[in-house]
Amino acid sequence: VSSGKGGVGKSTVAVNLAVALAQTGARVGLLDCDVYGPDVPMMMGLTGSPDQVGRKLVPKERHGVKTMSIGYLLEDDRPVIWRGPMVHKLIEQFLGDVMWDELDYLLVDMPPGTGDAQLSLAQIVPLTGALLVTTPQAVSTFDVGKAIAMFKQVNVEVLGLVENMAGYVVQGRVAGAGKGTEVVLEGADGEERLRTDAEGRFRTTVDIFGSGGGEKLAERHGFPILGRVPLDPAVRVGGDAGDPVTVADPGSPLAGAFREIAGRLAQRVAVRSMQALPILQ
Repeated sequence: VSSGKGGVGKSTVAVNLAVALAQTGARVGLLDCDVYGPDVPMMMGLTGSPDQVGRKLVPKERHGVKTMSIGYLLEDDRPVIWRGPMVHKLIEQFLGDVMWDELDYLLVDMPPGTGDAQLSLAQIVPLTGALLVTTPQAVSTFDVGKAIAMFKQVNVEVLGLVENMAGYVVQGRVAGAGKGTEVVLEGADGEERLRTDAEGRFRTTVDIFGSGGGEKLAERHGFPILGRVPLDPAVRVGGDAGDPVTVADPGSPLAGAFREIAGRLAQRVAVRSMQALPILQ
């Protein structure tokens, strides 16, 4: 799970997709390769050092997902000040010296950019593919375009794109208003006029980061958009509390969006796996 830009929600997407896949009964692992800003431990509600069996580390597990992160091995406020070869060695150890056992999926949460971690991962193991995360705004899709080019250079197929923060739902109620009362919302793009329902309520979606960026990127490079996730405070609350929204509120539209993306991702992985099988003569 990667992107050319930071702050687009890679960790949020990776954590919720891992949980959504695990909820289907799949055996799922989540590897946090963001050495400089490991967020998986907090988002999964896990702390403390992992257990060891001989020289092997036992992944910490919650919500049905096995996880490993450098965040388990460091104090909370201790920074990682490493050069590329050390990052490469850590990824190598997390893949080879952790007791993952049999997994159906191993999702890898990558750091921003197209640097050491991405290159090391592509060199160490044969990747099924890359899932790219972007926001709709142009600056994000521009940076993701660089990530697409990088994965092509290392022969890793892009399975699809997730457009995160795709609009913010604004809703409310005008006290004492009846059906059809006009509400005017003012924004940078002008005014939007809404009508209240019989209870005086209104609802609309505001494209804070613009719209259409993900579609244009997907069309240009020929891979699908696996789904869109709206900006919602519930994601932040769940991530900070260690209970992803797919666990904290599984019946919500937001959790449903992550489950749909997980399903489409599983389909793409299955197709990719079938393409890799030998053809019998």
